[in-house]
Amino acid sequence: MVVVGAGMAGVQTAVVLREKGFTGAVTLIGAEPHQPYDRPPLSKAVLLGKAEDSAFDVDFEALGIELQLGREVLGVRPGDHELDTATGPVPYDLLVLATGAEPIRLPGVEGVPGVHLLRTLDDAERLRPVLARQHDIVVVGAGWIGAEFATAAREAGCAVTVVEAADRPLAGTLPAEVAAPMAAWYADSGAVLRTHARVERVEAGTVVLDDGTRVPSGAVVVGIGARPATAWLRGSGIELGRHGEVVADDHLRTSAPDVYAVGDCASFPSGRYGRRLLVHHWDNALQGPRTVAANIIGESPAPYDPVPYFWSEQFGRFVQYAGHHPSADTTVWRGDPAGAAWAVCWLREGRLVALLAVGRPRDLAQGRRLIESGALMNPDLLSDPARPLKAATA
Repeated sequence: MVVVGAGMAGVQTAVVLREKGFTGAVTLIGAEPHQPYDRPPLSKAVLLGKAEDSAFDVDFEALGIELQLGREVLGVRPGDHELDTATGPVPYDLLVLATGAEPIRLPGVEGVPGVHLLRTLDDAERLRPVLARQHDIVVVGAGWIGAEFATAAREAGCAVTVVEAADRPLAGTLPAEVAAPMAAWYADSGAVLRTHARVERVEAGTVVLDDGTRVPSGAVVVGIGARPATAWLRGSGIELGRHGEVVADDHLRTSAPDVYAVGDCASFPSGRYGRRLLVHHWDNALQGPRTVAANIIGESPAPYDPVPYFWSEQFGRFVQYAGHHPSADTTVWRGDPAGAAWAVCWLREGRLVALLAVGRPRDLAQGRRLIESGALMNPDLLSDPARPLKAATA
C-alpha cells in the first residue's frame, strides 16, 4: 500500500488501515520534509507563536508505517502500478491519492517580495515574524482563510485591510443575505474591509487596486481559494473533474484499478444531495479514509455520503456549518444576525439539508444529526431560537 500525501487524509488512511488489521507494507509519501502535521492550527496557534508546530501525535514506527518525506511524486502509470518520483519509480499494489489542495495564486505577483500564502508550515513560519513586527497587512480575499488570518493579525496588533473583489465576504460560499451580516465583524475587530476591490498590482510597500487606490502594506497575504493538487495526474488516464479533482465513486475508487482518492483532491457522488461534492474541509479528510480502508480490507462498507461539516474561528466568533445548501427551497433564521449568536437553517421539501451556526454549537450538533436522519421540520417551530432544534421536527 502506497499513500501519496502526508496531510490529514493520507495519515488517517495509513493509521486506519493498521487499526483495521491491514498487515501489508504501508508507505506514506509526503512532498514536504516536515513530520506530518495538521493544518487548522497554522492560521491560529502556530501563526501567533503559541505553538511551534502541529505534528500529528502518531507513532509511525510503532505502526509499521514507512515515511518518505521531502519526496515529490511527479506522475503515476496505473498500467504498470508505478509512481514516478524525482528519485526513481515506486511500485505499488494499492494506491491512495491524498494530495489535498493547493492555494490559488494571485496573477502578476509571483516573486514580489512581501507577498505570502498561508497553506503550509513553512508559510506560517515565514508569516509569524511579520505579525510579531506588527506590519500593516493587506489580505487579498474575504473567504474563510482570509477572515481567519485577519483575525490572527488583529490579535497580534497589526493594522489590517482586507480587499475583496466581490460585494461581500464569503461570496463564493454563502448566499448574500447570510454573508452580509458578517461584513460588520471586520469593522468590529478594527480591520478595514474593502469590497468591489481588485488588486491591479503589488509594489514595494503598496497594494494598488484597479480603481487606482494605493493601500499601504508591509506584507500581503493572498487567500483567494484553493484547487485540488492534481496537476501531476494529468496524462495518467485517471479521470479528473471540471475543477481538476480526481473523480471518485461512492466508495472513493478512481477510474484506475487499485487506486483510491480521498480528501480535498477528490469529489464523490452524494445520494443525499443528488450531486457530486468536492469538499475542501478537515472533516472530509478525517472521515473518507475509513471508507477507503474498509474497502481495502474487504469490509464492503456503505457508500461514502457524509454530511459535510466545517468550522471557522474569526473575529471572536465560532462559526460552524453542516450540510450543503444550494439545493434548498426554504431558508429559516434562528436569532438576530446582528447579535452574538444566531443560526440559519436550509430546508428542501421540508427536510433540513444544511445549517450555519454562529455561537450556537448545540444547534449545529443537533442539526447535523437531523440532516443525517432526513427529518421533516416545522419551519415555525424552527424559527424560535429558544426552542432546541430537535424539538422543531414536524
